[in-house]
Amino acid sequence: MKKLHYIMSFLLVIACGSKENIPITDVQEDALENALLIDVRTPEEYSLGHLNEAININWYDIDFKDRIGALDRSKTVYVYCKAGGRSAKAAAVFRELGFKDVVNLEGGYDVYLEAKE
Repeated sequence: MKKLHYIMSFLLVIACGSKENIPITDVQEDALENALLIDVRTPEEYSLGHLNEAININWYDIDFKDRIGALDRSKTVYVYCKAGGRSAKAAAVFRELGFKDVVNLEGGYDVYLEAKE
């Protein structure tokens, strides 16, 4: 019985953490309807193309934390970048600032473009 309890606890931890990172190609448009979609690439990268309704908040800006701190913490946040590195770091900052439901879109905009072709 104890063994079963440990297995169930482990599976629960895995299941709870699984939404923190999903491939960018798996995100459903209806999931984004009441969410914040944040593009943390530079304005130059953003101007070359971005996901619909994405808000550009440059990871490298000095006021990055202030800008995301002003956002609605009650909404789910989806964050992406070019390849996944900056968005993973940004997702951690969102959580640090008290955002409860933060999803890093793994692979970034490059993978999204490849899948679209």
